[in-house]
This record gives sequence, structure tokens and C-alpha cells, in this order.
Amino acid sequence: MMTSYGGPLKHEPPKDKFVVVLDAGHGGHDPGNIGNGYLEKQISLAIVLKIGEELKKYPDIKVVYTRDDDTFVDLFARGDIANQADADLFVSVHCNAHNSDAYGTETYVLGLHANRQNFEVAKKENSVIYLEDDYEQRYAEYDINSPESVIGLTIMQEEFLDQSIQLGKKLQDNFTSGLKRKDRKVKQAGFIVLHQTFMPSVLIEAGFLTNKNEGSYLNSKKGQNEMGKAIADAVLAYKEEMGFVSTPVANQPKPEAPKPVEKETPKLEDTQVAVNIPKATPKEVKTPETTPVKEEPKAAEPIKPEPKNTGVVFKVQLLATVKTIPLKGENFKGLDVLSKEPYKNMYGYMYGNAGTYAEAKALKKQADAAGYPTSYIVAYKNGVRVPIKEALK
Repeated sequence: MMTSYGGPLKHEPPKDKFVVVLDAGHGGHDPGNIGNGYLEKQISLAIVLKIGEELKKYPDIKVVYTRDDDTFVDLFARGDIANQADADLFVSVHCNAHNSDAYGTETYVLGLHANRQNFEVAKKENSVIYLEDDYEQRYAEYDINSPESVIGLTIMQEEFLDQSIQLGKKLQDNFTSGLKRKDRKVKQAGFIVLHQTFMPSVLIEAGFLTNKNEGSYLNSKKGQNEMGKAIADAVLAYKEEMGFVSTPVANQPKPEAPKPVEKETPKLEDTQVAVNIPKATPKEVKTPETTPVKEEPKAAEPIKPEPKNTGVVFKVQLLATVKTIPLKGENFKGLDVLSKEPYKNMYGYMYGNAGTYAEAKALKKQADAAGYPTSYIVAYKNGVRVPIKEALK
């Protein structure tokens, strides 16, 4: 069952869930590599499902799969799913192949090819675009045969490079110290699937199916469970290091004792609201014509501030960066009607202010033509960012 997605989710600073998008490489009519007769698409999916199983033990973590069965998903769509889920992390799992007896695990982040070998790994994974419909138009800016072409692809992801490397190191540590796998390090290469995401992102090559022993290990339930658990543990360690501490569901019964106190707190708050309403009404009941009976509906008015900005507005998000960029056309390739908003520890920069989705599509075309092909349409209702589907309703 494919994960559905319809538009970027609203960005609220106090985010109550840490969102992790798990991406099982290949799928459907794309088997990936088939070293020693093993299927990369099946192994990557099994590992991803194990990661999800472990992470779902934590109630403050939301897991989103790009696929959770044997389905083919475009590289373009995988990144789109992560962006629209407002993900905090994107983790893509693959298996390696080589014409030698190479073995070991390596984790990639988006960047320049440090050597020919890294380029060949990225080229192999990027070649899946030829199985997609309309790949000529979607990936017109990419030349997977040119190492130099990746330079332009890294710009959008460079803001997340440090965090991606941070996660990559934790992953490699778990593989090598915990599972005694050969450490092939954290590397940089131009993976299209990583370029499509706007959050810290890694691509894991879990091992070489072309190596008889390693292929057998990765194809086993034991190997898949161990790899999945090691990856989940690295995600949890990264999450905690970034300031988000999780408590697994299994440990939830312990905090039940103070629940009566938690229930009392809302009661106090409810009382305060009840007290505040009469306090607010005298300010509104300055005219003697207002009777106590009419005061009650007026007292409810301050509780509904949202309708102040009614209607839906569409914009085109051009980029997200930690840099503060003056909202001038010269800084955005001549585009005007610019705005920005806080996005995690960065700023999202938007173009246009459309009242209809059709107008927003026209703005998107203008943004593409100006040099922002990875821009996408976002929607706001009453000043709050909402999914496109909700806005279109």
C-alpha cells in the first residue's frame, strides 16, 4: 500500500512528532541488483519495515514509508513524499554490488563525487530514472553520466550536510562496533533521491549482495533484523542529540501514576478560561443596552481568533535555507511578491500570492522558468500552512 500524499503539511514550530521517512530502494518492476540471485528490492524493504517497527515503539515518532510493499516508486516521488510529510529525516536503504568480492557497509550523503567509485555507485542508483515515465522532462537538469553535473545538485542540500553526516557517522558506528561489519565510511555522491529532499538525508548501502557471505547475511531474517535495529538505534541517538528525547511505548505504564495530576492541571486551566471569560465581557459590555443574556455569545468571540484571516492562499516555495536573504527580486532571479517564514532552524522563501490553484500553477511555471525547478506549491488557510488537498476542499 502506497503512502498517500497530497501537499506540504503545515509548519508549526512546536512540532509534537519527529517525522522519519523510510525509503526502501527499488521495488515493483525494478528489482535493483540481483547479486547471487538475491533481490535488492526485497531485502531493502525487509530492513526498512524492521526500522519502522522499532521506531514505532516511540509515541513521539511518526514513521512514513515511501513504499511498504513491492511497489515501484519514482525517485521524484520519493523525495516529494518526504517533503510533504515535513520530515525531520530521510533514510533510504539499498544493497550494493561489485564485480569483485567487496564487502562492508557504507552510508552516503549528497555531495560531490570524491572519486570514481563513489560516482559509479550513484550512477547505478540514479539509472532507475530510465524506468520512469516522462523521465526526460523530470530530470532534464541531470546528466547521470557526468560527475560535474552534480555540482548544481548539491546547493539545495548543503544546509543539511552537517546533520546528514552526523547521522551517517552514527549509522556506521552501529554497523561496525555493534554488528562487526566492515566500515566503508560515510561518503558523498550525487544521488538524485537525496537531492529531491529538503531535510537531513542519507542513503545506506547495507552490504554487497555480490559477496556470497554478505549476500546470505542480508537475505536472512537475522541479518535484516539486526541491520534494521542498528539503523533505528542510530536514528534515536541522532534524535536525542538534536534535543528530542523519546520514551518507548513499552515504558508508558510508569508515567500513568501522575496522570491524576495531569488531569487536574487541565481542570485548573479550564477554570481560568471560565474566569477569564467574565473578565473579558465587561470590556465588551460598555453599552447599557447589552443584557447579561446577550453577554454570553459575546464572551465566546475571543475564543475564535482564526476567522480573522479567512480564505485560502497559494504560494510557491522556492527554497529553504539557514541564510537570511533580503526579499528583493535581484536575490531571487527577478521574481517579485516574495515572503519568508520560519521553517525548523531555517527560513522558507515563497513566491507569489495566488487565490486559486490554477493561478498557483502559473506561478510555479514562472518559478521553473526563472531557475527554480525543484520549487513546489504550498497552501495557507487563515494564515496557517495546510496540505494542498485540504486547501482544495
